[in-house]
Amino acid sequence: MENGKRGEEAQKYKAMTTTKHDIFLDSFLPAGSYKKLYSYTHLLNGFAIYAKSEKAIKTLSGAKGVRLIQEDIKMAKMTTYTPRYIGANVVWPLLGGAEKAGDGVVIGMVDTGIDPSNPSFLSTSDQAKPPPASFKGTCQTGERFPPDSCNGKIVGARWFARAGQATGEFNATMHYASPYDPDGHGSHTASTAAGNFHTPAISKGYNFGHASGVAPGAHLAIYKAAYSFGGYMSDVIAAVDKAVEDGVDIISLSLGPTSITSGPASFLNLLETQLLLATKAGISVVQAVGNGGPDANSVVSFSPWITSVGASTTDRKYNKSIITGNGQVFSCSGLSPSTPGETMYPLALADDVSNTNSTDGSSNCQDPDVFIRSLVQGKVIICMFVSSNYYEGDFLAGIVDTIQKIGAAGVIITDRSSSDSDTEYQPTFLTTIPSAIVVNGADAQALLEYYDDNLVRDTEGSVTTFGATIRILEGRRASYTREAPVVAEYSSRGPDVDDMQMQAADVLKPNIMAPGHHIWGAWSPTSDAMLEFQGESYAMLSGTSMATPHVAGVVALIRQRHPKWSPAMVMSAIMTTADVSDRSGRPLMAGRDGGVVERATPFDMGAGAINAARAVDPGLVFDAGYRDYLQFLCAVPGVDDGAVLRTVGVPCPSSRARWCSDLNTPSVTVASLVGSRRVDRRVTSVGAENETYMVHVQAPDGVAVRVSPDTFTVAPGATATLRIVLNTTAPGNTFSFGEVVLRGEKKHTVRIPLAVYPAAALGP
Repeated sequence: MENGKRGEEAQKYKAMTTTKHDIFLDSFLPAGSYKKLYSYTHLLNGFAIYAKSEKAIKTLSGAKGVRLIQEDIKMAKMTTYTPRYIGANVVWPLLGGAEKAGDGVVIGMVDTGIDPSNPSFLSTSDQAKPPPASFKGTCQTGERFPPDSCNGKIVGARWFARAGQATGEFNATMHYASPYDPDGHGSHTASTAAGNFHTPAISKGYNFGHASGVAPGAHLAIYKAAYSFGGYMSDVIAAVDKAVEDGVDIISLSLGPTSITSGPASFLNLLETQLLLATKAGISVVQAVGNGGPDANSVVSFSPWITSVGASTTDRKYNKSIITGNGQVFSCSGLSPSTPGETMYPLALADDVSNTNSTDGSSNCQDPDVFIRSLVQGKVIICMFVSSNYYEGDFLAGIVDTIQKIGAAGVIITDRSSSDSDTEYQPTFLTTIPSAIVVNGADAQALLEYYDDNLVRDTEGSVTTFGATIRILEGRRASYTREAPVVAEYSSRGPDVDDMQMQAADVLKPNIMAPGHHIWGAWSPTSDAMLEFQGESYAMLSGTSMATPHVAGVVALIRQRHPKWSPAMVMSAIMTTADVSDRSGRPLMAGRDGGVVERATPFDMGAGAINAARAVDPGLVFDAGYRDYLQFLCAVPGVDDGAVLRTVGVPCPSSRARWCSDLNTPSVTVASLVGSRRVDRRVTSVGAENETYMVHVQAPDGVAVRVSPDTFTVAPGATATLRIVLNTTAPGNTFSFGEVVLRGEKKHTVRIPLAVYPAAALGP
């Protein structure tokens, strides 16, 4: 049950409740049979314990006053130019400029911590002022996190690791008993959301541009609850509980469960429930949808009160080429300098410049001792990989280390296979030596044929003449193609699911898509998570983890512009204004298995690609509150009143929703349309003047859609109700997609995605 108390009263309640938890546990469980990790007192009235005995769990499950027991599960991390790409720079002038964009808004980052010494988080004159009076957080100090770490940009910092400590996975030397980020992931996400404006992103001595958070003026509150071994839901719940108590405005979670928890519904696990209570407190919750794509049903962020974020590419490309002595040009990958000047350098296969008696082989270039130093000097060496270690950073790092130690002029990494490697994960491995990775199978074959054709061997097979030459071009300068975003192949996909049986839910997930592929952000120099960025302060990462803070930053801009909007209104503004087509009107695309690209559906990209410039002025919003979400929960198939009472602490409302699709969301999802269904939607005008909207419908295949009224006028602050009637006209065996678009005379466009499974038609 949520505790809405504040100040001294809240502290007394907290101490009293914690004592009651201790007395309760002592009365049922023998001393030494368990360890209490947390008392949850703000959003939930409960506790987390570590117990090895099943008997303890059975004892508690039968105890009077225990509503629900849930086993702890692991959580996983989901991981410059992008503010401009999503239109945030258009919003900044409306908020007083880039440095003030997000001012007064506190973003709570639940992640791996933060490196307070990174330039993206150093205090500026604008941030030296204290945080909003409503924020009551504190700064826990510790190793690499001195008292001056909370400096105006960072306004609060805490760490949570009791579950990891109980299991023995937490190591204070490695993981730091402080809010410091030894991993890099948390620093990266924090800088993406609210890093300082125009900070040089320097890595390996090269300036890759100037990085900015989406809301550079926003404050950051750090809640470290994830580590290199992952994290536990109990620690994450403790972090969220404290974030809400501290008074953050936004919670950004680039974490998600590694599996669906057991129970009557995915929406009723303790984390989802706690995030519902955070929403009730007026906090916007943004969460990564997961990196399980392109498989269907792979989302790990489930509930309609959470803004669940998928990842897209951007139009920033790092193009790299190599030129052979016979004029062939091959496209490659790799962030590296060029070979010096315009000189052509001799090319040598690793096996041909190494000791022939080496038992380990030299083609993979992992051992510098097998190479003949006199033969490698001034040459570009060809090193080979195999598919099993293609994506392993330590393998690539081993090659680069070897080439540096033997003093070669550069390296080309490729495969003897004629098949293409997966270009979705084409490595952008950063090196200080000239390097190139050839991933196209045909190019690799052509390169090796050119090498063999220009090689002279003696009668014993030793090379006497290395006739092939090559030049590696610069690969660290980005180009911008103006291409539309594409759903990244790894981004998790809908449909959302009700439970462990993977029954599709009447909820659209993802909700929105944001840049997540090849994103530059702050990094921790102590991290060994990516060897190519070890010791650096900025790194390039990919994942829905990187997409999520983009959305959190946009939420901060909206909340600064519209401080009285509810979390549902903010989510609505982001979804209804999203882009679904490119500059030429062509539909956005989604990456599938094997590099195939197809037209994106709402289960790939949610409502579309985020557009910050339009999200601050959506025209209409769809609002929903705590009672609406309770009605939703009570309509979930297989969920009874008792399940809701045990989890949320309150009974189902007397007025019940018939379907989950009755929830007033800016989308319509019907997982099984039998015959017809009426879905009402209530819109509220947030425009500055009266506006008349016309309704346009693109019906999903196999479904007839009727919307009434088809034209309506709404005044500022007023509401209007739309009745959407769906009828199955041609039953199918899959979801089909469409949209309802409301076009206003004042240039507002409100888009409502439709996802419907036409299961059966009723007879006359």
